[in-house]
Amino acid sequence: MQRQPTLEFWYEFASSYSYLAAMRIEALAAEAGVALRWRPFLLGPIFAAQGWNNSPFNLYPAKGRNMWRDLAREAARLGLPAVTPPKPFPQNSLSAARVATYGADQDWLIPFTKAVFATSFAKGGSIAEPAAVGRILDSLGLDGTQILKAAASETNKGRLKVAGEEARSRGIYGAPSFLTEDGELFWGNDRLEQALAWAAGDRPGGVR
Repeated sequence: MQRQPTLEFWYEFASSYSYLAAMRIEALAAEAGVALRWRPFLLGPIFAAQGWNNSPFNLYPAKGRNMWRDLAREAARLGLPAVTPPKPFPQNSLSAARVATYGADQDWLIPFTKAVFATSFAKGGSIAEPAAVGRILDSLGLDGTQILKAAASETNKGRLKVAGEEARSRGIYGAPSFLTEDGELFWGNDRLEQALAWAAGDRPGGVR
């Protein structure tokens, strides 16, 4: 049996466009015959290295207003629930990112990821406090208390830090980002289809 090509999906729980990508990437990847590797990380340190102390959607208000309108249009087009912007935005995603890092090899990673994004952007709920993340885990039939404790271990904190350093070293500067096995980087929800096509070997114009 021929091995499927793999696409890495780098996402940040505070990222509005990561929400859209997370909710649609599975079906598109299956259709393209591409395996996925879900890679949660924190974008804050990368923004800080670029001299930003906040989301560019807050630093540039006109950009932010258009982003929320665009997000609403895209959610409607994709058949997702109406967007309810969380307050404040961006949310502190540290606890959720630690849990996702801990669950990287668990079968609950993807349901957890989608539930966090839905809580934040479809319901406008908080994901900032560990207790809020614990409730999401509990709602999935998991032991939120135990998983939060494991996710807060020094070992797991180190894994998340290493993931952020890896993202930066591989040229990632925003979320969502998609990396193919040959190192091609695609940034943004609107590049998801192109990233999958590239991963599957469909290179328009013969570009290498």
